[in-house]
Amino acid sequence: MNKAQLIKVVADATGDRAQATLAVETTLDAIVRAVVAGDVFSVTGFGSLTPEERPARAARNPQTGEPMHVGASRVVKFRAGARFKDLVAGRRAMPESGNCIQKDPKTPKAARP
Repeated sequence: MNKAQLIKVVADATGDRAQATLAVETTLDAIVRAVVAGDVFSVTGFGSLTPEERPARAARNPQTGEPMHVGASRVVKFRAGARFKDLVAGRRAMPESGNCIQKDPKTPKAARP
């Protein structure tokens, strides 16, 4: 799925393509800005995006085999949430409709006699 397809799904749910486009683009912009600023972006059940520093290191050029220096860099890492992992692995059934990463409703407590 790409951004245009995501906008279409949101537009189908809300009925307004312009509002869906604004919502998706604003959400993605907020996520990117937060991670670039060094914050962790996390959605329970879905996963988290974390900025991480990679130190400088020695490596080998795969074409020549000669040693080379790789400078320090900053990367973003994604870690999928438990519910997301369970759905992908088939340990949890995908619901027919509704939010697939939403928590299960709490079971009602039995009335005390």
